[in-house]
Amino acid sequence: MAAPKKGRGPSGGQGRPGRALALILIAMVALAGGMFLSGHTTPRLGIDLAGGTSITLKAKSQPGKPDAINQTNMDTAVSIIERRVNGLGVSEAEVQTQGRDNIIVNIPKGTNSKQAREQVGTTAQLYFRPVLAVTEGKATPTGTASPSASGSPKPSASPSSKETASGSKATPSASATTQGRAVTGALTKDTSPSPSASGTPKASASPSASADPATAELQKKFAELDCSTKAGRAKAGTDVKPTDTTVACSSEGDAKYVLGPAEVSGTDVDSAKAAIDQQRGMWIVQMDFTDKGSKKFQQITSKLSTQQSPMNQFAIALDGEVVSAPQVNETLSGSAEISGSFTQQSAQDLANVLSYGALPLSFNEDTVTTVTAALGGEQLQAGLIAGAIGLALVVIYLVAYYRGLALIALLSLLVSGILTYTLMSLLGPAIGFALNLPAVCGAIVAIGITADSFIVYFERIRDEIREGRTLRPAVERAWPRARRTILVSDFVSFLAAAVLFIVTVGKVQGFAFTLGLTTLLDVVVVFLFTKPVMTLMARTKFFSSGHSWSGLDPKRLGAKPPLRRSRRVNAPIDPKEA
Repeated sequence: MAAPKKGRGPSGGQGRPGRALALILIAMVALAGGMFLSGHTTPRLGIDLAGGTSITLKAKSQPGKPDAINQTNMDTAVSIIERRVNGLGVSEAEVQTQGRDNIIVNIPKGTNSKQAREQVGTTAQLYFRPVLAVTEGKATPTGTASPSASGSPKPSASPSSKETASGSKATPSASATTQGRAVTGALTKDTSPSPSASGTPKASASPSASADPATAELQKKFAELDCSTKAGRAKAGTDVKPTDTTVACSSEGDAKYVLGPAEVSGTDVDSAKAAIDQQRGMWIVQMDFTDKGSKKFQQITSKLSTQQSPMNQFAIALDGEVVSAPQVNETLSGSAEISGSFTQQSAQDLANVLSYGALPLSFNEDTVTTVTAALGGEQLQAGLIAGAIGLALVVIYLVAYYRGLALIALLSLLVSGILTYTLMSLLGPAIGFALNLPAVCGAIVAIGITADSFIVYFERIRDEIREGRTLRPAVERAWPRARRTILVSDFVSFLAAAVLFIVTVGKVQGFAFTLGLTTLLDVVVVFLFTKPVMTLMARTKFFSSGHSWSGLDPKRLGAKPPLRRSRRVNAPIDPKEA
């Protein structure tokens, strides 16, 4: 007689629930360990909970552009400011328009909030202009500027080697100081050196140039320009068209320049990043140009490389201030670098504003107010009290209705809470997530979603027991049906959270993000914790015997007696009847 075939063993979820429990335990330990090792043991808080700074920016009228302040430019400015702030790692910053010409920027309190405040209203108009003349930054008495005026200013950026598109480098200049030229001589574009006792080249001044009103006006501005004060530097280079010749100060105020029309603009910069020059041990900002910008840069450096100092320099002017004025000794293309007295922070700040582009409008900082977290703290306290009351009601319901099964539900809620808290703490420094009041509401709503998943599974098990099955097979037969319902329900919740996150802005996104995160965690907890724990509990005498406090008492559930089919025995046929 052949031996009976062995039946298929129990599924992994039924036979080895310890594997799933070990996996989720490892995940919890890893997340908690990462949270403590990183030092971020609490979630980052938004401006409504932690306080911060609220800045009102007022758009300035543009010379020659009466219609510049319009909705399109304001929306563009909001987008750029938001990307700048987020580029610094400051999350939950709110940037929105107010009225026709105001932008409100709310920056949460944090490590980068000060840098964000400095950048929100920075126009970041970047131009590469040829240097026509340079001298010391102090104002010269009117009428004393002479064609041979000279000085030895210390440029704000020392000449440095520049990488070309092919990777070759220009030869660094021999000296960081330059011989000043007169404004008049520079504007006549007469760069031929004239002999002098000292052998220093001088620019010749032609009578026609000095008689030119535009040249005389520029001479006057250059002579009166005082770059040693912040107010003096603010006057230089303002309200100037890119096609105009202008005067400007170095960012440090130790030099003043006459600059020609812009040859390359910030819109020609494709990307920018801060880096440290290992050879010189200084921070620099590296820029890559677009294809169009690379051609422009190649043309201007080709012209400047044939000029004498200081007219072989190009000034990198940011918002009217010269942040760097390197000399050019050969044709360059593809990329460039800005060097100077940069710290790591200032280099990163400059790279940040260059990467996201210039604002289409200029802004004045109208008001700056400090937002306290008192109001948000009171609302948070009220929200937490409401959440605690809701959680207590859920617990009371579970204990009263499901009795012993309530222990499994509470343990599952605890695991879900630990995972949610550790992830929120780690996502703060990782992606800039900040916990605000709507996000707290999303977490409270998630309690109901998570509890609903347990209830679906428990009810499926109770249905199987009502059909007359014992607990262990009831747990396994109920799981496939409950699993489908849980996945469909969580998918709908996650889809709603995703749509809400995409179509909304500001704080509502915090609600959507938290709701989506906790919905995903609900799936993880039900599959890797609730189901395995239920399998283990079904093996215990308390649950398997149907104790009255287990929540699975067959009598209380109105279970049907097992259906037993009687075997029908065929009686032998009487030969007479046949």
